Amino acid sequence: MYTKKTISLFIGILCLFTSGFISAQKPLDADALSDVNEGKVVWDVTVGSPIKLLLLMKVIEETYDDLVRQDVKPDMIFAFHGPVLKLISSEPLDLPLDEEEAHEEVLDLLREFSQKPGVKMESCSIAARLLSIDNDTIMPEVKPVGNTFVSLIGYQKKGYALIPIY
Repeated sequence: MYTKKTISLFIGILCLFTSGFISAQKPLDADALSDVNEGKVVWDVTVGSPIKLLLLMKVIEETYDDLVRQDVKPDMIFAFHGPVLKLISSEPLDLPLDEEEAHEEVLDLLREFSQKPGVKMESCSIAARLLSIDNDTIMPEVKPVGNTFVSLIGYQKKGYALIPIY
């Protein structure tokens, strides 16, 4: 028996995979983006589920592409803290088999994202310490910082929109 959550996740993933077929008809965000040249966002990422993170990363990827499509320069910062650190560390994970593939796809997406213009990634050293994760095991594309809460304060003060990814 499928739960409501499983069905919702399936529908969300189906929408993502079929969006390429209808992207030519996708509406513009002209009202929101009028007089906007740069899309400054800090993604506050804590989600520890590989399947959920994969879905959200695909939406973030589409957001990046939508900004570019509408002549807005993306300026995106990923601030990783909490359970997500286990997913971006090279330390072994004990994941259920159905989550292993999603985890690998997440890592691939993060590697690809790190190469895009206007993207930076940070991880929280406090969260790493609390979770007994060595900063040296965090994927090399992600820069450890002292405290991502401090980063979030600074980036918001600099005009970045804060979007939680929980």
